Amino acid sequence: MEKIKNFFEEYTDELLYKVQWTPSEKLISDSITVFIACIILAIVIFLMDAAFSTVLGQLYKLF
Repeated sequence: MEKIKNFFEEYTDELLYKVQWTPSEKLISDSITVFIACIILAIVIFLMDAAFSTVLGQLYKLF
């Protein structure tokens, strides 16, 4: 039982005092950056899909 208690004491000590947490401002800023990058990537993929669909549709009409 003492080992389990010791484990949780070390665990909480490490989380509270040894782990360097990212400041919330930086975390929010990075999250917004990732969100915007995902939106831009989704738009690019959508435009590529629409372009290929149009081109292939025209090719299918020819044959």
